[in-house]
Amino acid sequence: MKNKYEKYSAYPPVKILDRKWPNKTITSAPIWCSVDLRDGNQALIEPMDSVRKMRMFKHLVKIGFKEIEIGFPSASETDFNFVRELITDNHIPEDVTVQVLTQSRQPLIEKTVESLKDCKNAIIHLYNSTSTLQREIVFKESMDGVKKIATDGAKIISDQLYKLEKSNIRLQYSPESFTGTELPYALEVCESVLDVWEASEENPVIINLPATVEMSTPNIHADQIEWMGNNFSNRKRVILSLHPHNDRGTAIAATELGLLAGADRVEGTLFGNGERTGNVDLVTLGLNLFTQGINPNIDFSKINDLIDTAEFCNRLPVHQRHPYAGTLVHTAFSGSHQDAIRKGMDNMEKSPSKKWAVPYLPIDPADIGRTYEAIIRVNSQSGKGGTAWLLESDYQIRLPKGAEVELSSKVQKIADETGNEITSDIIWRTFNENFILQKPFQLIDFKVEGANRKDNLEIINAKINFNDVQTSDGGFNIGNHFDTSNYWFKPTVSGYYHLFLQMRIENAGPDYLLVYIRKNGTTIRFHSGMESNAANVYVTAHTTTTVHMNGSSDYIEVYAQHNAGSTQNILNQYGQTQFGGFLVG
Repeated sequence: MKNKYEKYSAYPPVKILDRKWPNKTITSAPIWCSVDLRDGNQALIEPMDSVRKMRMFKHLVKIGFKEIEIGFPSASETDFNFVRELITDNHIPEDVTVQVLTQSRQPLIEKTVESLKDCKNAIIHLYNSTSTLQREIVFKESMDGVKKIATDGAKIISDQLYKLEKSNIRLQYSPESFTGTELPYALEVCESVLDVWEASEENPVIINLPATVEMSTPNIHADQIEWMGNNFSNRKRVILSLHPHNDRGTAIAATELGLLAGADRVEGTLFGNGERTGNVDLVTLGLNLFTQGINPNIDFSKINDLIDTAEFCNRLPVHQRHPYAGTLVHTAFSGSHQDAIRKGMDNMEKSPSKKWAVPYLPIDPADIGRTYEAIIRVNSQSGKGGTAWLLESDYQIRLPKGAEVELSSKVQKIADETGNEITSDIIWRTFNENFILQKPFQLIDFKVEGANRKDNLEIINAKINFNDVQTSDGGFNIGNHFDTSNYWFKPTVSGYYHLFLQMRIENAGPDYLLVYIRKNGTTIRFHSGMESNAANVYVTAHTTTTVHMNGSSDYIEVYAQHNAGSTQNILNQYGQTQFGGFLVG
């Protein structure tokens, strides 16, 4: 063949003229069955020992799995002994059903039944391969011969069940490599097994349809599932189960479409561990439901603990970009993304709606036990939003827009020069060096004295060093530089001073208030309070400015004017009237 791709054939579509699944919606979680301890385990370079198996089992139980395939007891003594340990030491809760796998051979079935002695609730899972390739190449068996393997195994299991008469035993059959099997033939084999086991609506059998190798697009897989469901002689005697693998990278989509197509149950593993490209990932499937407002019936609220268990037991890392669970999946480095996330988080705090709505974050990290620390990280690709977020979230400092831009440019320069990620510590240090005047102010101590619910105010008294002169608690005349004879402020240090003035008066009518800041007798800033038509109101006016002062040669005064012309009461409860400032550079 001239082109290498020509040696491959397209997977044949399923002819369904009136398919129903495209118009359906998933509204509830399926029955989950974890196969970590069997399918996942057999894919490991170093299969789990009993300690790792036990830790995995207990964690699966802890987060809510009610069906767990615990091994292949006829395949190894390790698996057999583990099954016995779970049963004899009472590790299996009353509401949990364990599942064991067996091939269709009498000695293996007998060993499997033996492993389940005294088990309260169990599923015996019988399988044999039915695919065209397996029949023709591996077994060199006819269709009738392969079907007989299935029905013979089913009869042996039925004959052995008397040994487990005190146990609640359910039965499951898998035509292995279902996706490589002709649909009419797969149905024929499954129906034959159902008949042997006398499946009924009161005693349904699990028919598990494995995509042992994922071979088709997800829509064709959904067609296969819908076709099987439509053609069972009695659908109600079947619990239809999926067992997807991820060879084409579409196991999640194939499973979700398979559920739309009528499946009741899903077998998979944590984080998709399994042979080749792995089994379908039950964590992603469950959290996909969660983010659609559907209870997955599995608790993922402590995702880090689940990762720790999976990595310890499997000795495989969970990828940093793994959906929902990866350490980087909630992180934005891009400046525009950071800005959008920051605005989204701000909006969540203000919005009366409890619905999650933050750009770039399909799930609230807190819902899976993650903090917000890693949402935004800064590198050379980041903008002002990321820098501002870290400064605000880690140090509770929110800058004005101009300062955000200036700080970001300084942080960007560091990132460009180093090529490294910029930590919150680096941002704080950069902010401190460029925006915080190290002298003459030094905070010694502070205390919060009260709060006013109505005005949303808190009273804080601080003890401060100013040029090595310590004020008393609540002192405003720093360094004794307020001239109490002339009622003006005369600095001893030249520089730019940021000044603020706020005044509140008790008003007797519909009037307004003007406040002024004057330098050397000339008004440099004024502002009026809001007018009111009420007969008895309080009026507040406030203003700020930044001005250069040449040491003691300059002075600052403040004035207030009320248009009524009469004397008014100045109010100072909760710091409502104040004049102050600080040296900024």
